Amino acid sequence: MGKHRKEGGHPPKAALLVRNKFVATVVAGGAFAAVGQPMAASAGPEQELLVHPLAGSKNLSLAVTGTDTRPATVRLLASQIVNDSYAEAQKVQKSEAIEQARAEAVRAEAARVAAAERAAAEAKRAAEERERKARGFVKPAEGTFTSGFGSRWGTSHRGIDIANKIGTPIRSVAAGKVIDAGPASGFGLWIRVQHDDGTITVYGHINTVGVSVGERVDAGEQIATMGNRGESTGPHLHFEVIKNGIKINPVPWLNERGIEV
Repeated sequence: MGKHRKEGGHPPKAALLVRNKFVATVVAGGAFAAVGQPMAASAGPEQELLVHPLAGSKNLSLAVTGTDTRPATVRLLASQIVNDSYAEAQKVQKSEAIEQARAEAVRAEAARVAAAERAAAEAKRAAEERERKARGFVKPAEGTFTSGFGSRWGTSHRGIDIANKIGTPIRSVAAGKVIDAGPASGFGLWIRVQHDDGTITVYGHINTVGVSVGERVDAGEQIATMGNRGESTGPHLHFEVIKNGIKINPVPWLNERGIEV
């Protein structure tokens, strides 16, 4: 009975010693192929390898013992590689941050310069406008000069055209009294202003009328908005000057009064 209990119990210490030595030998030899794999059937269940957790480790001795047993030079080299890689990554990240900050500074400066230029241009226009108003004359509308006075398309064009988007303000070039404001043949809608010297200015193809007949207007006062009504090929102001009952070229008349179109 005792013999059977001994054979059916735990392996003797000598057998454990042999198995432990065998595992140590396999580990020391770097037998990665055997890691996690059982021994041949003839070896018996006592000698089955149970070191499969080592399979995920590149440093076998570190995985088994918890201690890095590589030579000092190898450890130093590996540490240096890690440190160098980290330092290089930090350097690249810092360089990118500097470049980004520089680009943002350039954009901010460009925006500041553009804003300053716009403000200066606006201030200049406002000063010129005040000066023209002080002289008593202003430009009828802002926009692109598209057609002059004289022969055009086989007919006589008795004014000038200034093009811009619908709704652009139209202003009286000088102080005067509104003598017409409403529908007009060919123009769709128009306004006519008689000035203090008797000269009449005409504003045609307008979109909206902002004054009434008999109303007194000042130089630079908005009287209408630019439109595309009547016989028109696009949004614009048709501007005429009538002096002593004759339609004259508005360009030199405006130039004499310090206005360019």
